[in-house]
Amino acid sequence: MAAPRLFRSLAATAGAVALATNLGAGPTTAQASEPIKIGFGMALTGGLAASGKAALLAMQIWEDETNAKGGLLGRPVKLIYYDDQSNPATVPGLFTKLIDVDKVDIVVGDYGTNLLAPAMPIVIGHKMTFFGLFGLDVNHQFHYSQYFSMVPTGGPDPAASFSKGFFVVAATQNPKPKTLAIVAADAEFSRNAADGARRNAKEAGMEIVYDKTYPPNTTDYTPIVRAIDATTPDAVFSASYPPDAVGMVRAANEIGLRTKLFGGGLVGLQYASIKQQLGSQLNGIVDYDFWEPAKTLQFPGVLDFLKKYQAKASAAGVDPLGYYLPPFAYANLQVVAETVEGTKSLDQQKLADFAHQHSFNTIVGDIKYGDNGEWAEPRVLAIQYHNVEGSGIDQWKTDERQTILWPAQYATGKAAYPYADAKK
Repeated sequence: MAAPRLFRSLAATAGAVALATNLGAGPTTAQASEPIKIGFGMALTGGLAASGKAALLAMQIWEDETNAKGGLLGRPVKLIYYDDQSNPATVPGLFTKLIDVDKVDIVVGDYGTNLLAPAMPIVIGHKMTFFGLFGLDVNHQFHYSQYFSMVPTGGPDPAASFSKGFFVVAATQNPKPKTLAIVAADAEFSRNAADGARRNAKEAGMEIVYDKTYPPNTTDYTPIVRAIDATTPDAVFSASYPPDAVGMVRAANEIGLRTKLFGGGLVGLQYASIKQQLGSQLNGIVDYDFWEPAKTLQFPGVLDFLKKYQAKASAAGVDPLGYYLPPFAYANLQVVAETVEGTKSLDQQKLADFAHQHSFNTIVGDIKYGDNGEWAEPRVLAIQYHNVEGSGIDQWKTDERQTILWPAQYATGKAAYPYADAKK
């Protein structure tokens, strides 16, 4: 039996590991034309690989569907990608090769703030329009008018929008938390998230009693959590990527972290594999999320997409649920397609102008971009895990184990509070 397409036709390079070129062909009329090449880096190995591989499958589904319908502008589409190894140092080389050697027509991806930021100078230098994927406030230091972010943060302060729900939930509790600990990895995403949390804390009138970063290669989180616990904060906001998020949750459970609210910016708890790994240790945590199988979030097309994704997930060896990144990776290419067809062009400035001026109907809802390339209206969810038992995957196929607390129009329940009681 042939290996899944996700892992076929991968060629090693100096700055990256995988380049896919053996892709499905479109109809006969499109085959005669030179393909429209869409290039990106993606985490296929390393700490972000669980989501990166899932995103790639979603993008391949879009590619196959688009070619089956005749491609774009009467031409087939072709994904060209490299493995960034979850390592920011590989990114500049990847994007330079995509643009200068592979001559891609459009750049999308990479996945994650830490990988998007080092791509920006390369993309800007080539004056390419960039459709980024899940980057937190990446454009705040570049102010690049041709950057667009596929992530539900946004508004005038994207970094603050990421954690706003955590602080809104805190403000509605009794007694209201008054003191806060902020802990973050010393990396681009975590620093941005922590900056936003500080602004939200100031607005909420919360006193910050602990505010420190840790090296991204940390393996033992128990001393960090003990130091936080010693300050007896009413709330703990943790901004971390998957490996350290798991470490933080385990340490909090191990020492019995004394706080009323814990979570906020833990990336990775949204992955099926980490949900299964942590099980009941998730109970009581209030974290962010972008989509879950709740009736309030069933936008047109999203369930049909997930059905296709889940049918392919096992053979591809990726997240079996696909709730977190895959719908947004697919939606990002929906935006690309509508922009290309809307302009009838691959001119980079025309693409950017169109994306700024139009709204997009996608499987993750309607999207309008602001001047900074972020979502004009953010939609970051604050959710709480509860009643999780064991590692069974079936308990995550509905929203029964995670309640949406905020925003109000998507909410499915209220918070169990405080954390020490909610985690039981």
